[in-house]
Amino acid sequence: MGNPSGEKLILVDKEQNGIAFITINRPKSLNSLTRSMMNDIAKAFKALDSDDSVKVIIITGSGRAFCSGVDLTAAEDVFKGDEVKDVETDPVAQMERCRKPIIGAISGFAVTAGFEISLACDIIVAAKGTKFVDTHARFGIFPSWGLSQKLARVIGPNKAREVSLAAVPLTAEQGEKWGLVNHVVEGSELLKKAREVAGAIIKNNQDMVLRYKKVINDGFKLDLGHALSLEKERAHEYYNGMTKEQFKKMQEFIAGRSSNKPSKLRKRDPIDHV
Repeated sequence: MGNPSGEKLILVDKEQNGIAFITINRPKSLNSLTRSMMNDIAKAFKALDSDDSVKVIIITGSGRAFCSGVDLTAAEDVFKGDEVKDVETDPVAQMERCRKPIIGAISGFAVTAGFEISLACDIIVAAKGTKFVDTHARFGIFPSWGLSQKLARVIGPNKAREVSLAAVPLTAEQGEKWGLVNHVVEGSELLKKAREVAGAIIKNNQDMVLRYKKVINDGFKLDLGHALSLEKERAHEYYNGMTKEQFKKMQEFIAGRSSNKPSKLRKRDPIDHV
């Protein structure tokens, strides 16, 4: 299905504070996805990832839903074109490749493909009453964006089996209890909270933010023993690559933060010490 109105269905907005927004903008169809929309989401993440002015990416949806899944009126075009090698136009593959932290600002419904896009986010902020729904089993669609594997690793296999096999809606509130959702807020506070989380990330050392995200995500794919070895390996690589000047700047930065604290907190507050 095309877009007769000519209105952009995927909006990209960069703010001067280092935050970029990707908005799924097809509210009359509850933000259901066509192949071209998927391509545009993938391109947007790839472009923002290579943009040095962007520190954090927030993805959200306009209207009553975050994303109601694939537009089933164009299902054959979408699913038969979903080739494993086509990572350049695969939105979830591009999200997983993205070095920048991704925050999902989820409201209304996140159904199937929308659920999978949510799972590709690093942090999820959801509006009260939001529902995550996996309808693969209901409609006879095989998952290919990771839902069958990721959800079980986040909320546990038994809970994931019920959500997916019975197509039971998972509310934002329950998702928060199970570790899927970071924050549940009033709908009117959704973007404010997402910006707040993004702002806290931006205040930190951006090189380390990128490295930290990558080691968490890469380690998540491994068993604990190999993940711990991965962390140690990358830590050694990082510190071995640091110059004396970089260590000096780190010490000066920590000293500067300490000197700006009220005197009664300087000796007791451990925030500036490893």
